[in-house]
Amino acid sequence: MAKIRKQDALDYHATGRPGKIELVPTKPYSTPRDLSLAYSPGVAEPCLKIAENKEDSYKYTAKGNLVAVISNGTAVLGLGDIGPEASKPVMEGKGVLFKIFADIDVFDIEIDATDPDKFVETVKAISPTFGGINLEDIKAPEAFEIERRLKEELDIPVMHDDQHGTAIISSAALLNALEIAKKNIKKVKIVVSGAGASAISCAKLYHALGAPLKNIYMFDSKGLLYSGRTGLDKNKQFFADHDKELDLEGAMKGADVFLGLSRGNVVSKEMIASMKKNPIVFALANPDPEIAYNTAMSVRKDIIMATGRSDHPNQVNNVLGFPFIFRGALDVRATTINEEMKLAAVKAIASLAKETIPEEVIEAYGDKSIAFGREQIIPKPLDQRLIYYVAPAVARAAMDSGVARKPIVDWERYEQELMSRLGLGNKLLRNLTLKAQSSPKRVVFAEADNYKILKAAQFASEEGIAYPILLGKSARIQALIDEYGLEFTEFEIVDPKSEEEEERRIRYGKEFFERRKRKGFTEFESIQVMRERNHFGCMMVEMGDADAMISGLTRNYRDVVRPALQTVGTEKEVNTLAGLYILLTKRGPLFLADTTVNMDPNAEQIAEITQNVAKTIRKFRVVPKIALLSYSNFGSSPGQDAKKMAEATRLLHEQAPNLVVDGELQANFALDNELMMEKFSFSVLANKQVNTLIFPNLSAGNIGYKLLQEMTEVESVGPVLVGLRKSIHVIQMGSSVREIINMVKVAVVDAQNK
Repeated sequence: MAKIRKQDALDYHATGRPGKIELVPTKPYSTPRDLSLAYSPGVAEPCLKIAENKEDSYKYTAKGNLVAVISNGTAVLGLGDIGPEASKPVMEGKGVLFKIFADIDVFDIEIDATDPDKFVETVKAISPTFGGINLEDIKAPEAFEIERRLKEELDIPVMHDDQHGTAIISSAALLNALEIAKKNIKKVKIVVSGAGASAISCAKLYHALGAPLKNIYMFDSKGLLYSGRTGLDKNKQFFADHDKELDLEGAMKGADVFLGLSRGNVVSKEMIASMKKNPIVFALANPDPEIAYNTAMSVRKDIIMATGRSDHPNQVNNVLGFPFIFRGALDVRATTINEEMKLAAVKAIASLAKETIPEEVIEAYGDKSIAFGREQIIPKPLDQRLIYYVAPAVARAAMDSGVARKPIVDWERYEQELMSRLGLGNKLLRNLTLKAQSSPKRVVFAEADNYKILKAAQFASEEGIAYPILLGKSARIQALIDEYGLEFTEFEIVDPKSEEEEERRIRYGKEFFERRKRKGFTEFESIQVMRERNHFGCMMVEMGDADAMISGLTRNYRDVVRPALQTVGTEKEVNTLAGLYILLTKRGPLFLADTTVNMDPNAEQIAEITQNVAKTIRKFRVVPKIALLSYSNFGSSPGQDAKKMAEATRLLHEQAPNLVVDGELQANFALDNELMMEKFSFSVLANKQVNTLIFPNLSAGNIGYKLLQEMTEVESVGPVLVGLRKSIHVIQMGSSVREIINMVKVAVVDAQNK
């Protein structure tokens, strides 16, 4: 876990605009008319509609996507009762998590009220503003009473995350841990250290999953909850199912499960050693667990352990649950969050942990071997699939249990909406994936002695996208496969330098010589160059032994493009090869060319590149709407680049009259539809959403796409080589595994089209 210095934390919150959140208008506000619509007199119309029918507040206001994060600051993190003002940074942080993980808007509200009656009265009074209420950092036992009353008296979802969040996540972890340990929840002995709001909620959910009360031993600061103890509140009395007192050490003997939500270092090595085979230990006190992770692991090699810390496997983190539980509840306008919805979330989270871990998640945690098992019993918090695993499960449970007021009918569309909330559901990438899977191709991976390439090849194979052909030394590739535990359903290793490939090297070389004998190659040189993997791989594609090739992770861009041009060449009537990048944005895919090949193309070449790029984009089932970029708007500033782009536009209007293209145009006008309508309504791009940008030269294109790539949170695909006769594509040096996989999809679809 990275060390956080006090001053760093203070500076983070104080630098620039104080705090972590701000309000952002969702409607236009730049003109007097906009302001009249937003406020007086236009605002009167929705007010009148809502006065007639309160449910219309979901239609005309932000209520349906707005959650209140409410606290009185009586039990903040590990800080205790620090008051409402001091709790505000935490509540703002909770709002940030709601937004980035589930696209839910939040108002954080800190209430100066410790009396439950006053607290409940205040929340009820402001509840018409919100679609849901997230209670936070309220001390027990008041927290139980406050949540119970609000759930009874309000008709919107209410959840105290400190209670139920940990309960839901740890329950998912428990189900998977029991499966790995081959134990039955109805028979295991569970010891709980702690009897606060979170511990009681966890134990209640374990009981709902099947754990008998007689098998749950709960300890508070005074000892075991048992029938002979006096002074227990009703929540503690629920677990006082034992007839005699027992200390923690005694209870741990023969225990199957330990849950800690108390304080650090209350569990000894001896206690862990006394547990049954395959013990399950959830030491969730923060920052110091009930027993340190490394200490517990040193005692038992068969232990399955989770903590609340991010620097150890199996972090029980509430962010795995609350954003997506509220997302599902809001989307069906649930009147409450009930037990059925919580159990649905538990099972969805547990199920996701068993799926293949996306490479971007693995890379985010710096681990190359994350897979379902003792160190992966719950998903990682950064797993972006949580939104479309958990939210639909919660929404279905709300519908099935009769608390949904707006049932979902089209589940496939709902899942796509969830994905698009975070920019994940780009239609282009989904279409690419589906098309690639419909007819997978043989793809050459020219740098197969690299872990990233092998991992991408594994995923491509598992997803049914490609049949990998791995180029390189067999022993080296196999050693990497064994070292990282990679599994392939079907693959082939080819070493171009091996004796086994001599016949093919000669055959490829002679064919290559016939093409290049008047371009500086001798027959001997042609055969020798086939020992080089990029030439060999390109010839595999050219000779029909493969369908596509991917290379460039460790090589200079030109070292891949040159062999491709020498072997397969360009398509008929293509004189100018081009590089195309695709940025997957929330507004949809944005295509950028030429970003990688041509240093300073002339007007005729720009026109040809544009038409070839348009053909490629159409193959992705997207209608190209193209802006030819410059520093000038329709002749506003003189200069060679501006003249070149204007001439290219003239040629395109003449050669391809049906193409939606215009220029020369500045980038901000190209991407701002309202600005285009206001200033250049005569343009064919006016009232169109431009999705393709053509740059005047390599400097502008390369700088432009790299700035966009680094400065915006978008996924990129590319560079796609436009104009080659066969499917050969170059990946960026240092590409992530996800980026490589995306390029494999492009290569497969390109091979299908060709």
